[in-house]
Amino acid sequence: MMLPGAVLILLFSYLPMFGIIIPFKDINMRDGILGSPWCGLQNFEFLFRTEDAWLITRNTIGYNVIFIIIGTFLNVSIAIMMSLFSSKRASKIYQTIIIMPYFLSYVIVSYLVFAFLSMDNGFLNKTILPMLGIEPINWYTVPEQWPWILCVVNFWKWTGYSSVVYLAAIAGIDVQLYEAAEIDGANKWKQIIHITLPSLKLLIVIQTILSIGKILNSDFGLFYQVPMNSGALYSTTSTINTYVYNKMISGGAKTLGMSSAAAFYQSVVGFVLVLLANMIVNKVDPDSALF
Repeated sequence: MMLPGAVLILLFSYLPMFGIIIPFKDINMRDGILGSPWCGLQNFEFLFRTEDAWLITRNTIGYNVIFIIIGTFLNVSIAIMMSLFSSKRASKIYQTIIIMPYFLSYVIVSYLVFAFLSMDNGFLNKTILPMLGIEPINWYTVPEQWPWILCVVNFWKWTGYSSVVYLAAIAGIDVQLYEAAEIDGANKWKQIIHITLPSLKLLIVIQTILSIGKILNSDFGLFYQVPMNSGALYSTTSTINTYVYNKMISGGAKTLGMSSAAAFYQSVVGFVLVLLANMIVNKVDPDSALF
């Protein structure tokens, strides 16, 4: 039974590690990866010396910090609310509704967003803004509004799915704890504060540590598809992932080394951040640390 999983891990997690040499090579398709000459750290220069280095780093980290903090709050809150439904049928219906956006591809999501924000026929410009006496806005040329738009789209798509793991953890809490608390006169709110949240603490810490490890990665579909790669929005929608992709498709073989250098940089920093986050948790509360 373990064999299929082991084969998948080998194919997709260990064999690709051979590509770790690509960031340090001046890739020439004629000579191949092994035959291409070594170039030291030249492939990393484009990421750190470009004028956009600060911009894409700020956007990537900033969005992920918001997603981690607010996302964790929303995930836990929705899981707790779902667990409080007395009707199992109602709980299943609402759970299905909030999970459905996760299964939509970002291509579909981008057109749903376009249906709201289109300058000519968008729902906001045609219905909502006229009711408020506001002139139509060309949303795809106004970068200042997109941090809010991207955050709303991200939470709409991911919150329902991400709350499932917390809902499963709540289902595993001993019911007798709630019964004893109810006998002692604790209302629902006190039961949540003194039973549910302490029981979820370890899971919340683990999920947060793992999220911190991916703080330099971004959801490519969210930042590329949803803004439709509009150049006017790059100041607030460009992240490391989208920047590397745009560079890769705009150049030749050398961009392969550059994009690999960015991926290597993200992996190393993510690994270090996981160790640091776990070290901090280990000092504050050793029982909640990941390792």
